[in-house]
Amino acid sequence: MRKVGILFTSTALSLGLATSVVHAQTQVGSQQDKIAIKVQSAETNVSKTVFIKKLKDLFPNQFNFLSENDFQLSNAHHYPDDERIRYDLSFHKTVDGKEAYGSVTFVGTDLEIESFYYEPVNVKEALFPPKISKDEAQEIALNLIKKLPNGTNYELDKNLDNYYSNQLITDPIRYEFTFVQKVNNIPVQDKRIQITVLGNGEITQLYHFSSPGDKATFDDSKKVISEQTILQKIKNNLSVNLKYRINYDYSTGEQAIDLVYQPTVLYGINALSGDWQTANGFSKNPPIKANIEKLTANPLPPKENGITVEEARAIAKQLLEIDSEKVKLTIFGVDEYENENGQAILNINFSYDWEYGGFGSSFEMNKSTGEILNYHDVKSEVLRNLGETPEKGDLTQDQGEQKAIEYLKQWVPSYLHQYAKPIDEPYLDKESGVYHFTFPRVVNGILVDGNHISVSIDSNGELYSLFVHHQEKGDWPSVSNIISADNAKQLITDSLSLKLQYMKDGSNPNSSHYSIVYTPIYNGDESSFLDATTGKWNSLYQNKEFERVTHPTAEEELNYLIQNEILKVADVSQFNADASISNGEALSILVKSLSYFYVYEVPQQENINQTFENISPNHPYYQIVERAVRMGILDSKDSFNPNDTLTREQLAVWYVRTLGLDLAARNSNIFKLTIADANKVNSKYVGYVALANAMEVLPAKNNLFDPKGEVTYADIASSIFDLSHKLHERVIPITPYY
Repeated sequence: MRKVGILFTSTALSLGLATSVVHAQTQVGSQQDKIAIKVQSAETNVSKTVFIKKLKDLFPNQFNFLSENDFQLSNAHHYPDDERIRYDLSFHKTVDGKEAYGSVTFVGTDLEIESFYYEPVNVKEALFPPKISKDEAQEIALNLIKKLPNGTNYELDKNLDNYYSNQLITDPIRYEFTFVQKVNNIPVQDKRIQITVLGNGEITQLYHFSSPGDKATFDDSKKVISEQTILQKIKNNLSVNLKYRINYDYSTGEQAIDLVYQPTVLYGINALSGDWQTANGFSKNPPIKANIEKLTANPLPPKENGITVEEARAIAKQLLEIDSEKVKLTIFGVDEYENENGQAILNINFSYDWEYGGFGSSFEMNKSTGEILNYHDVKSEVLRNLGETPEKGDLTQDQGEQKAIEYLKQWVPSYLHQYAKPIDEPYLDKESGVYHFTFPRVVNGILVDGNHISVSIDSNGELYSLFVHHQEKGDWPSVSNIISADNAKQLITDSLSLKLQYMKDGSNPNSSHYSIVYTPIYNGDESSFLDATTGKWNSLYQNKEFERVTHPTAEEELNYLIQNEILKVADVSQFNADASISNGEALSILVKSLSYFYVYEVPQQENINQTFENISPNHPYYQIVERAVRMGILDSKDSFNPNDTLTREQLAVWYVRTLGLDLAARNSNIFKLTIADANKVNSKYVGYVALANAMEVLPAKNNLFDPKGEVTYADIASSIFDLSHKLHERVIPITPYY
């Protein structure tokens, strides 16, 4: 018999179920806290040596530097919704003053690897330029997969090509791959393996997505309806909806609103029965064009005309009250902040505590209106942990929608004239009985994709969650210059293709059957949408394509900086890499190479501090300059002219400061320059030039440093990667966020 006990308590999650997006391939249900349950029994008593051997068999020679004493094995455990036993093996060792660590999880009776993470000591060869290419990394990943069960039945998912903007030069190159398992030569949508390979060839991450149990059943692939028949069926039933789409650029903070045409057929068709896929299984009825019905015709007054912190506490106490004498509710703080709409928001922090555990969470209210903006109920989860599972009700979909509207009128009345009743079928979590409704925003009689109110109702009609995603400001495009719906339908129909895959019923977590589904793909991209103004296709997640520049000595370095948006080139045909670069542009490259830079993320003090008189807060280089000061690249006692041409001796100063050697470089009397043009070096820069030359981050050529020489784009592109390698060698701690 097993002895079980709670291994750790979990923290509640705030759930805001988003609206379904174009070509959503699985229906997302409520998120559940993963609570590990410790297991002690004879059958789970597996030796640590067994796991170490499995790890080293998978990664031969990679962990020979570790002894058995460097590994730690956790207690066997499982999760409430997955009875498979898991074992966590971790390791840690100091090597040459650096920390190597990692962990691996084995699952099931066969002790299959589920996840793996490794932070190696030496990643120098993974820095740009990497030791191996992407194709070589893919081969390494495939060789690992072949060692896993059914490893020969996986193929690369080419639709998931990861792209990272503003990757730091101090970060190792990471190649990420996703492989999908095939059954009967058909991809299985949720059976995937993700693998990360560093640029030096080391595998550092693996995650194997697998379902509990071995009882999966699959539709007979020999009974599949022809692709041409399904294509015609979709075309016969397809129509289009005109929508506003809100696109948000997180690197700049800029928001764009486009008018788009969206096809009504977003989910797939059962390849055996020809039934239409929905959020809750399959239906004989095809999807229809949206019928907009506003929640209220006229604006309603807000819930309150402003609330105080104490009033917010009182509302919270009433909302969060729990029916159990074993649990203590504590409201331990109310924080206030201003959101992106300029509204004062109260964040109410609370916890439920009992004898052996607790949950902590928070919810948000608009201070001016007393309306809830973000709330997730955790009372049912608390009661389940106490063995007091609430009785499941039999709420119908119509009853759930009616209750959701009642809660909206109670908690967010001032928004309702801008929102409509649900267009899409609500997602039903069949295990919990919770309905998840999405109420879309309507502007100028047009649905808005990107603004919505999500409301979840439990099986007893209680409010389970409420989330308001509403943007106050917006430049809504006119419909006067858009293409016609008929034209849009033709373009969408002509672009239609199908993807055949095995899929589970996402609304039924207990189901182990996989249906064969034809999923519609428009314009060859699962995230495509048709711009209603231009009549052209765009992609929500498309990778930016950059034209390559050419150069005899720095081509790869220049293109790496351009690809990562560290160096901005407006017109490649006019770009001259051998042209001199200004102080401002060079400093921008250095700052963006060493720290994640988001234009809109400006700490409040940056709006107050002004280090240099000529660089005011409205100057285009203001944020770059202030960031450089905080990083120690610029000295506030110096002057800075962004328009001056950068010289080699000035670049030497920046590089040496980045290496943390500013204090040493200032003592110029301890350095002796052996370069032939030493007399041309500014006396206060002698130490910097000496160090930059000696460390070969900016070396002399033919014994000439050329201190007054102008730095070109190619010069900085080449030398900045020498700097990154020196930073790694010296173990200089670089903080990517300033």
